Amino acid sequence: MRRRGSALVLGVAALAACREPSAPPTSREPGPPAATAAAPVAGDDALVGLWRARRQFGPDARGPLVLQRRAGRWTADFLGRVHPVDADRRGLAFALPDDAGAFRGQLSADARRITGHWTSPTSVIHGSRFAVPVVLAADGADRWRGEVAPLEDSFTLYLRVDRRADGSLAAFLRNPERNIGVRYDVDHLERDGSALRLVGRRDRDPGGAPLLAGSYDAAHDTVTIAMPARGGSYEFHRDGDRSEFYPRGKHPERYVYQPPPALGDGWPTAPLERAGIDRAGIEAFIQTILDMPIDSVHAPQIDGVLIARRGTLVLEEYFHGERRDRLHDTRSAAKSLTATIVGAVIQAGAPLALSAPVYRTMAGAAPGQSPDPRAQQMTLEHLLMMRSGLFCDDGDASAPGNEDTLQSQTDEPDYYRYSLKVPMASAPDERSVYCSLSPNLALGVVGAATGESGLDSFDRLIGGPLGFARYAWPLDPAGHAYGGGGVRALPRDFMKLGQLMLDGGTWRGHRVLGRDFVARASAPLHDLNGIQYGYLWWSIEYPYRDRTLRAFFAAGNGGQAVMVIPSLELVIAIYGGNYSDRVPAIHVQQDLVPSYILPAVCEAGEAPCTARAPRPFTSPYGRRPPPPR
Repeated sequence: MRRRGSALVLGVAALAACREPSAPPTSREPGPPAATAAAPVAGDDALVGLWRARRQFGPDARGPLVLQRRAGRWTADFLGRVHPVDADRRGLAFALPDDAGAFRGQLSADARRITGHWTSPTSVIHGSRFAVPVVLAADGADRWRGEVAPLEDSFTLYLRVDRRADGSLAAFLRNPERNIGVRYDVDHLERDGSALRLVGRRDRDPGGAPLLAGSYDAAHDTVTIAMPARGGSYEFHRDGDRSEFYPRGKHPERYVYQPPPALGDGWPTAPLERAGIDRAGIEAFIQTILDMPIDSVHAPQIDGVLIARRGTLVLEEYFHGERRDRLHDTRSAAKSLTATIVGAVIQAGAPLALSAPVYRTMAGAAPGQSPDPRAQQMTLEHLLMMRSGLFCDDGDASAPGNEDTLQSQTDEPDYYRYSLKVPMASAPDERSVYCSLSPNLALGVVGAATGESGLDSFDRLIGGPLGFARYAWPLDPAGHAYGGGGVRALPRDFMKLGQLMLDGGTWRGHRVLGRDFVARASAPLHDLNGIQYGYLWWSIEYPYRDRTLRAFFAAGNGGQAVMVIPSLELVIAIYGGNYSDRVPAIHVQQDLVPSYILPAVCEAGEAPCTARAPRPFTSPYGRRPPPPR
């Protein structure tokens, strides 16, 4: 799979280890041969500026899909060809030749719909397969029609070049899909005729080391850089002042607030004032984002900010080319989605309890071998609390259950089977260890107890009731939905998880989770790496006016967060692009949330509603990021 999951993230105010999840097939491109620094030459100024390159790797299998039944025989009309469809008690399925994609779905009892998932080929960029929902509606007698819209497999690179006072060319790379510029840590660009070298700090070389090689075509004013592990060479062209490299262009207009539109997606909308939030305070907050200088690979990148109060969406703003109809990577924030699936399955009456023994429940679906008697004590609740006892610490490279190890090994494509063979490091409930294997195994327990895939449980109990229009779910090589993070979702949809928890497990009057489960999931049950933790939800206190408020939240690598503050009836969603980079995500969430958003939120009945001065806030890690894991 080589996706390396969604990495270790500890929270909105204190974000822990942020590794880049997956870099297929290697984590670095081979550098060019060592070279001495080239002195600036005439014409180097032609390289100064902002450059952009983008490559599209498919998938090509997309568009209208028609399933038809004639005389008991099923066929699929897709991409201009008719394909035979297998129909059995498990549903309807067909696959394209050459592993170009596959569909599996079920005909509804009233025969009005076929619902299922389309699985794309392994992503060139992300290193895993993704499943997206597909709904086919009745379109005549024994005919159903829908649309296949797989996750786009594209890769964008920005190269910023500036002249330093000493005459050298400062340079850095940014990449919205994976933020690989953090890995390279490019410092400057060297030119020797038409040949280019991107030089940076690698392997603690104080003099710098060549990282990437390329060339400059002066006649066509293009830069080409070879990146074999990212699909080949990239041709860069100049990008203008309105580039998506900036939050909203290099010279953004002064921000003026507008209420979000009502889209019929379950979110009522209203102006900030109606929700008791100071408009001037929020305008200052958004302006701060717009004015952030993008002057290094470590500059904070906020992709979206949404705020809902009392169940109403009152702010929705996007930056860097992101938008409400584009799927965003939620990274480890999707662990909280796994907990929500567990709670929804229990609430729906499945033969499953938090006390379910993991090995016994999984014995039929994914038999494992663990001679350690401590393994038999492990329960589903231990997995949700990251207290399984398994040797799976994501911060320990020697741990056989480490997420990187799990996803880089190729001997066992079924991650559930692999996980059940990971040795124990301690007795369950003895230690809290951040381990992405645990929520993924929890999703496997759900499947073993219900007899349906985690994706089907999600669609039936959460995605359908909450109106998740689209998503893209990463799969393990055996085809199981990965429960450890990395789900791509629409920003407004993913934020609904926070509102669901705030409302005690209901969404617009429909009960999805039990109240007791919500209370336990969001409670500060124990300490995990310095932050309080529940069932795959983090918990923290923020200063507000003359007191502190408890918040709980889903958090993911790069600045992803859905925060719930019950006493203010507030849900905040933040999406970012600083994958693998701790400091910017900590700065953005640690400073901007308590310094701008909370001071603009007024008490019930407070009039006029005016933003207050923020109170000092110190995260559990102080002003420095936690140690790398």
